[in-house]
Amino acid sequence: MALATIDWIIIIVYILFSLGVGIYFSKRAGQSTEEYFLSGRTLPWWIVGTSMVATTFAADTPLAITEFVRGPGIWQNWFWWNLLLSGLLGALLFSRLWRRAEVLTDNELLEIRYSGKPAAALRAFKAGYFAILYNFIVMGWVINAMASVAAVMLDIDRWTAVWICVSIALLYALLSGFWGVVMTDLVQFFIAMAGSLILAIIAVNAVGGMDVLLEKLSALTASGVVHDTTLKFIPPIPDAGITTSTFWESPFSKFLIFITVMWWSHHGTDGGGYIIQRMSSAKNEKHALAATLWFNLAHYALRVWPWVAVALVSIVVFPIIPESHAALGSKAGYPLIMNKFLGPGLKGLLVVSFLAAFMSTIDTHLNWGASYLVNDIYKRFIKKEADQNHYVLVSRIITVLLMVCSAFVAINMQSISKAWEFIFAMGAGIGAVLILRWFWWRINAWTEISALLTSIIITIILEIIAWQQTIANGKSYLLFNETPILFGIPIQVHHKLMIIVPTAIIVWLIVTFITKPEPEATLRNFYLRVQPGGYWGKFAKHTTMKPVTEGFFFNWIAGIALIYGLNFAIGNWMFGNDGYALLLFTFSGLGFWWLWKNLITKLDS
Repeated sequence: MALATIDWIIIIVYILFSLGVGIYFSKRAGQSTEEYFLSGRTLPWWIVGTSMVATTFAADTPLAITEFVRGPGIWQNWFWWNLLLSGLLGALLFSRLWRRAEVLTDNELLEIRYSGKPAAALRAFKAGYFAILYNFIVMGWVINAMASVAAVMLDIDRWTAVWICVSIALLYALLSGFWGVVMTDLVQFFIAMAGSLILAIIAVNAVGGMDVLLEKLSALTASGVVHDTTLKFIPPIPDAGITTSTFWESPFSKFLIFITVMWWSHHGTDGGGYIIQRMSSAKNEKHALAATLWFNLAHYALRVWPWVAVALVSIVVFPIIPESHAALGSKAGYPLIMNKFLGPGLKGLLVVSFLAAFMSTIDTHLNWGASYLVNDIYKRFIKKEADQNHYVLVSRIITVLLMVCSAFVAINMQSISKAWEFIFAMGAGIGAVLILRWFWWRINAWTEISALLTSIIITIILEIIAWQQTIANGKSYLLFNETPILFGIPIQVHHKLMIIVPTAIIVWLIVTFITKPEPEATLRNFYLRVQPGGYWGKFAKHTTMKPVTEGFFFNWIAGIALIYGLNFAIGNWMFGNDGYALLLFTFSGLGFWWLWKNLITKLDS
């Protein structure tokens, strides 16, 4: 057994604490669906924002970062770093709009912004799609990651690890509702952050410090064991003589598409479901904005570098993953480092940090998925009139079903980072519509339906092609793990975006202009409710609130300077590039000063 008695004591105490919080909030959570799913819309920014941070840090996150670093290199993190650009849209624009809308779920907005049967059908479809298909995949990779950690640390069968993790998370989620989720998120955030930082310090010191680590990585690079882009923050620009087809297979082309296309085209450009849930739970607009800004700062700048450091150490210590854990793939590097360098007590703390991150994310997705199925399908279309106790009971039953189905998906998933890529491709064509529906009156329900369906259909077709090609080559197909080949080119995630996004835009533009706009009464009522600004013509006559678009561009640039500046300042400081680090810290400080002076202090409380 890998763990000592003290480790088990730490783990059991944490589990009992979490269950105690769940029991404490169970009565309050059971009062109504608004309490169960939004904590009564009473939360301050620091609880809401920290909950956002905690729920986006799951057991899968450091393992996926390890896959990135051990594979293409540090620059591959632009796959999610690019999303800061849309994350700031969420903070500076949409956090305030969602709070004004006062909906229980973001799908509820669809029957406020649109009208008739198309709006109802879209609401039901999106609720089912995100609560079931999307949620199964996300929870599947989160469970998969936690099972990988448990399998390495506890030396148990992966199936057993999956069901242990599922049982713990399910019991807690059933009891607590959103109240328990956000309150334990506070504790889980600090445990998870402390755990990752402690592991990074111990692991780097164990190989002789950062200078020695970089020397060993350079030696491995020279010998061809490590990729020459492993330590690059941005991949190199290809040589001038490179062919067009080779350029589009290069790392730089992938980076280029990430920062020019991916950030505005995905399904979370106006916040994303469980982030929107937290925006809606804030006590007012100012708290919603401050919470979302704090989330972006912590998510994109403060958390990543301890994971990167451990991933780099794993390359030096385990250039090849041991045969006993080869089935887990390169993501096993992270828990292997935990197992090798941590002693009694610290191992238990790190396992708890993973368990905390796992429970935070799973509980969020269970609560959020249940809110969709109950509020947007069951309550809207099946049983419209029932008391709140009935809806809370149905929510808990649905929570169990979501958890069990996700566990079976986890068993059949190999690569976490590949599953990430599949999810992004599924919603790659809808991002522009999600932004424009707030600011342009001409968007209608058919616009959104056509954009989403186009993305889903193309992504599934490409996955079917990958499955057929894999089977035809006599290999075993693994879910989301295979790359389709078209015209001799392996179709990676950035290639998929270049197929899906332009096609979806053409389709939804055509559909928009061949279908009727929404009725004037619907458009007028929506605008008066949220008053976003933008292109609303005669519907904007009776504006009483300041448009959220006022001063947005310069605030957005300041946000980019603040968060990217801090992120890469920390990275350069870690690698000993003190001059660059100081310059980037300065940019970050200037960005914060601008936002504080021109936005935060001017918001009415």
